[in-house]
Amino acid sequence: MIDLPRTVEFDGRKVVMIDQRKLPDELTFFECEDIDCVSFAIRSMVVRGAPAIAAAAAFGLALHSTKVEGDREGLIREMMSAADLLRSTRPTAYNMFWAIDRVLRAIEGARDADDLRERAIREAREIAEEDVRANLSIGEHGKRLINEGSRVMTICNAGSLATVWLGTATAPLYLAKEEGLNFEVYVLETRPVLQGARITSFELRRAGIPVKLIVDGAAGYVISEMGVDLIITGADRILSDGTVFNKIGTYTLSVLAKEHGIPFYVAAPTSTIDPRSSSRDVRIEMRDPEEVITINGRRIAPEGTEVLNPAFDRTPPENITGIITERGVIRKPLDEGIRRVLT
Repeated sequence: MIDLPRTVEFDGRKVVMIDQRKLPDELTFFECEDIDCVSFAIRSMVVRGAPAIAAAAAFGLALHSTKVEGDREGLIREMMSAADLLRSTRPTAYNMFWAIDRVLRAIEGARDADDLRERAIREAREIAEEDVRANLSIGEHGKRLINEGSRVMTICNAGSLATVWLGTATAPLYLAKEEGLNFEVYVLETRPVLQGARITSFELRRAGIPVKLIVDGAAGYVISEMGVDLIITGADRILSDGTVFNKIGTYTLSVLAKEHGIPFYVAAPTSTIDPRSSSRDVRIEMRDPEEVITINGRRIAPEGTEVLNPAFDRTPPENITGIITERGVIRKPLDEGIRRVLT
């Protein structure tokens, strides 16, 4: 099993996160003692991955409750303001909004300020523990898709570092490895910030799983010329009809999978499912052009080059074989399966 520590934790005084900007060179920790710091950590991708962001946001609210003085009503106003600050950091990932709403609901019935603080901390910690349990269950359901000698492909990082611990797309890999299966994983480097190269490769190698890192543009070559048996990705938001929003390049990979008849699975906890929104409601995050035109601070494009840097894309349900959740594998028709797991 992977030996990474938890991605995000709360010790009652500060929120502690693995600083993913430093990987793979350093495994270091980033500590936050106020809500502005937690907001910065989410926005700047100190912490990233929808479930990990959710836990960080929940812990940020719990932390904020301990930093603010006043009566119950004043504290609730402060918590609502902190929630708005957190919501502004990353607009696409649904888990964060879900976690923030859970903490706010948990404090609604508080008797006084002290009770409110206890409720916020308890709910935030439960959100984190639920994520760990969900990932283990996703792994149990998903490992059945992996066979001896399987060639698996994934994009971005939906691993332990994208969650509180263990991961979504990687959970089946870790549990299959633990059972003694031998297989290899093709990891797309994942532009623009190379999360596949820096983070997924780091994780899988640490777990002793054979990895072949490829550039994003080589996916078609590998699939058509070398062969891939299974593709598993994560998700930042899943709509009620099965539409998936995930790291940029996921849609392209799904088209290749459909063309070549390769099973294409999305692994995500049910907290990633947004039952209220439609595709037109989802705002795709556009990130800093510097993430594209520089690498490690060194410019790789001419001065004045215009950049379009979407962080996510949309994969339609017809391109998806199934969605691996903690409650089982949702198969087609995806909209009916999603309704079942949410009831």
